[in-house]
Amino acid sequence: MESIKVIDYLNKRPVTFKATMSVAEASERLLLSHQSGGPVLNDNRQVIGFLSEQDCIKRMLHDTYLSEAFFTVQEIMTSSPLTVTAEHSIFELAQQMTENKPKIYPVVDSDNHLIGTIGRTEVLKAIDIHLHAIYEKGHARFV
Repeated sequence: MESIKVIDYLNKRPVTFKATMSVAEASERLLLSHQSGGPVLNDNRQVIGFLSEQDCIKRMLHDTYLSEAFFTVQEIMTSSPLTVTAEHSIFELAQQMTENKPKIYPVVDSDNHLIGTIGRTEVLKAIDIHLHAIYEKGHARFV
């Protein structure tokens, strides 16, 4: 399992945001992408935060109540999100996901530039493929 790497299962086209975007614009982008969140990038494509559906729901609910809509992504994003590298082990990430709350992790290079994202669905898929490969080899646990 250690040989299964994040690079083989990451989403190479994640939804991304700029810190200066309005929350309404970011929410629309989330809805169109059918993703539950994404990294916030600076002009150099470095990860500076993470924005989730939950962040947007909280802010938009508050804005609707007050009939306001002047907030930016920077004001509601999670700063310094947990990230992983492309060479990170899927097994280690799966263990990390059981202890930490993020459902999606930005995948970054050594300079914190975005490569993609990986979420619970991709991790589950990787583990499932691995287990099916063991099954096909006739592993005793699955016979």
